[in-house]
Amino acid sequence: MIRPQPLHIGDKVAIVSPAGAVQQPSIIEGAVRTLESWGLEVIVAPHALTRRGYFAGSIEERMADMRMMLNDTSIKAIICSYGGYGCVHLLTEIVGEITKSPKWIVGMSDCSLLLAAATIAGVVSLHSRQCRHLAESGNDSSSGYIRDFLFGQMPQYSVPAHPLNRAGEATGMLVGGNLSVLCGLLGTPYNTIQPGRILFIEDINEPPHKIERMLYALKLSGVLGKLAALIVGNFAGCKENEAFGGTLHEIIYNMVAEYDYPVCFNFPVGHAGDCYPLPVGDNALLTVGESEVRIGFNR
Repeated sequence: MIRPQPLHIGDKVAIVSPAGAVQQPSIIEGAVRTLESWGLEVIVAPHALTRRGYFAGSIEERMADMRMMLNDTSIKAIICSYGGYGCVHLLTEIVGEITKSPKWIVGMSDCSLLLAAATIAGVVSLHSRQCRHLAESGNDSSSGYIRDFLFGQMPQYSVPAHPLNRAGEATGMLVGGNLSVLCGLLGTPYNTIQPGRILFIEDINEPPHKIERMLYALKLSGVLGKLAALIVGNFAGCKENEAFGGTLHEIIYNMVAEYDYPVCFNFPVGHAGDCYPLPVGDNALLTVGESEVRIGFNR
């Protein structure tokens, strides 16, 4: 895997809208201010604020923006403005473009598809909050970690243990993101959930039984039992319903009870609360202890 080169003061980064339309120009404007405060020059893609129905431009317009920024060697990182839905339209074309000038692709939610494409292309990408967060909370710890990653300072995370955690240590390629989005790639050439990898998952507005159904898809495909480790993030808007077998955490705990790899619950990644950026496709060391969970990315 190629880890993109660290950014330096004065480098150019691009803001692109690969999926849904941005609701307010102020989101882009605020993200630009935050990135400029880091000493970066920001290029806003031509269609970043375009609206074609639900989408940020037609498929051709969104792909043109991605292709332009991926092929521009002066652009050192691409920040996705918004998720929603639409990255699947670009998936087949984007894989071949990523390797021409490897750079950080930064995003989450529906943009988990772009991170999967980068992994398939052999380039490390960054799962993190996008433009709205940079506009509204650009000085918090999550934003600071994004800056650290982009500038080559690899954070080492330590978070409190959860009662349902399963202790152990694992190393392997870190993959993951939005569970619904990634399960849509099962059985395709773009599926990154493979044996021996550390998988992190999060989602939004999905009830527990649908999350269980997705985990069963992983189990029935044979991969859930062959992971190196599982990191369970935030499932924002999940309406707990114990009629389906307990709380969401209990459902997931029971799904993986027969396996022996480390499991970490309540890691700060997802649509609500803190969202620590994670380098998708990079090698990680995960240690799940009795009192804390540590994850590092040194090679």
